[in-house]
Amino acid sequence: MSTPEDTVLSIRNLTVSFDGFKAVDDLNLDIERGELRVIIGPNGAGKTTVLDLISGKTKSTSGVIKYNDIDISDMHEHRIVRTGIGRKFQTPSIYENLSVFENFEISYPWGRTVWGSLGFRRSKEVIDKIFDIAKDVGLEDMLDVQAELLSHGQKQWLEIGMLLVQNPKLIMLDEPVAGMTAKERDLTAELLRKIAKERSIIIIEHDMDFVAKIAHTVTVLHLGKILKEGTMDEVRNDVKVKEVYLGH
Repeated sequence: MSTPEDTVLSIRNLTVSFDGFKAVDDLNLDIERGELRVIIGPNGAGKTTVLDLISGKTKSTSGVIKYNDIDISDMHEHRIVRTGIGRKFQTPSIYENLSVFENFEISYPWGRTVWGSLGFRRSKEVIDKIFDIAKDVGLEDMLDVQAELLSHGQKQWLEIGMLLVQNPKLIMLDEPVAGMTAKERDLTAELLRKIAKERSIIIIEHDMDFVAKIAHTVTVLHLGKILKEGTMDEVRNDVKVKEVYLGH
């Protein structure tokens, strides 16, 4: 049984309504340190909205979101990033006209403020960190390559690496293997398992074979509520989940 000290993210009674429609409805969710949680569910279940709420892109109608016991419910997006939460959207958001190295460099946290940007130097510390992360995401031999020349999978890994440069303790990824080849999906699963040793990760994904390879716990959303939570096997064998999602 987890304790408050084990919990990196705690969501209580979270609700958001759009013109009377509850996209997220009285949601309760806990993410533990070092946990790799996958959220699945049919289109319109509220999956991306949950990430929008955690990251501050959308404000809740009611409820509380706590990160490391700090209430972030009403924080602005940039402040939430600074607390240690990083997010990657489904479509890679990289600087295609810059090299892979420069993409990592521009993500370095010293550049988050005006003074930090002005004082930024390509020090040995910066270079070493970038090389380490490039190796982690399989791009150590691509550092001088212009980002637009990368494959789709490599662009996804680059953006994950850009998040890692910022050293978040909670990472949120929206369909990270969409459009990847089978080999790229396998390499991404290996990468995420490695990242989860030091960080907590929340992933939205539709590829059930991929989910089975990586998830510690699977949360199934339906109409903004949790329909089922458990291991992949428990979720796959649940009658209600089959009816509303996996059966289709």
